[in-house]
Amino acid sequence: MYRAVTLAFLRAGVQPSSQEALRLLPHIEIDLREERGALRVFVNGEDVSDAIRSAEVTSTVSAVAAIPQVREKLVIEQRRLALARVEEGGGVVMDGRDIGTVVFPDADVKIFLVADEVERSRRRQEEMAQRGEKVSLEQVLSELRRRDEADSTRAIAPLVKAHDAVEVDTTNLTIDDQIERVLEVIKERANLSAV
Repeated sequence: MYRAVTLAFLRAGVQPSSQEALRLLPHIEIDLREERGALRVFVNGEDVSDAIRSAEVTSTVSAVAAIPQVREKLVIEQRRLALARVEEGGGVVMDGRDIGTVVFPDADVKIFLVADEVERSRRRQEEMAQRGEKVSLEQVLSELRRRDEADSTRAIAPLVKAHDAVEVDTTNLTIDDQIERVLEVIKERANLSAV
């Protein structure tokens, strides 16, 4: 969702600021839809799922995410989406840099995924290459470090591990191994016999 708002800022050709947020936010409608088993992100009816993963969005998203008005709007929206899902009789799985500390501090299960920064950068570079973006590993690593620093030190909703979150190091885990470990944590924390 923060990437979607960032894309809107970029398309409007404006710098991230509270003033611009107040002007743009009333005109940004974000919708998340499941289509063919995948989550798609829409801004004002346009599918921007791929566009929000661009290098330009990645390099700007921390600045947009630090704007209080943006955070306020998106926290309300994230809670609204979760409540709608629960009211339908379902559960909710969300990820984000402040989901367990700000958006849902009382969540039943919180998992804090970590990985070595070089491995994270390699994964990101591979994801970008699949979309046709060629970026050096050094450039991806530099951007990752910058974003982590910005998000960890921002005044509002900084990136921190919730005190009751289970940390899972995914550095040496395959995707399947990661899923299995997360399911184990959910079963342990929620006392579920089957997930």
